[in-house]
Amino acid sequence: MPRRRKTKDHSNIKIAPDSYIAQNSIAMVGMMGVGKTTVGRRLAKKLGLPFYDSDDEIEKASGRTVAGYFRDHGEQAFRDGETKVIERLITGPPILLATGGGAYINDATREILSSNATTIWLKADFKTIMARVSRNKKRPLLNVEDPAGTLKKLIDERYPIYAEADITINANRGPHTRTVAAAQNALIDYQKQTQTQTVIQIGALENETKPI
Repeated sequence: MPRRRKTKDHSNIKIAPDSYIAQNSIAMVGMMGVGKTTVGRRLAKKLGLPFYDSDDEIEKASGRTVAGYFRDHGEQAFRDGETKVIERLITGPPILLATGGGAYINDATREILSSNATTIWLKADFKTIMARVSRNKKRPLLNVEDPAGTLKKLIDERYPIYAEADITINANRGPHTRTVAAAQNALIDYQKQTQTQTVIQIGALENETKPI
């Protein structure tokens, strides 16, 4: 059998304040329970970026819990408010933002995130997510008679959209430190790819403008 290539580990590399990573916002997307807040907070500390959680910011702005907002005003009103809060946060100075599970599914919010941040999808399987969210009764979309069935439906609907994110990280069972390291490695690799593409595009543009 062919030997598997080892992935380079960049998790101990110190990120320079003037690097592409530190000068651009990062948004964590994915299902509820995958660890966006925990991983995002730890990754932000490593990268020297301010950390925000969109659900926390929505609660501060509205003066009510996410579950209460859903209950009193419905999901559409919540999504409208969520879009405004995320746009305010992500269009300012560079930050690391953990978003709610449905934020990236909204077309307008996804466009805002994609245009202003490097997006990271924390991807986990059904069993992992179900085990985590079953310990938390504050998930409004799972406060139903059949939470397992609802979760499966959400996964089927959302995963093709989450797949549009710039980076995908496996967030199945294991310590959050492993996911943080994987995200940092992926960001450094993504930075290299982006810089290479930029050089190629500049070179092509220069060739187009040279006189024949």
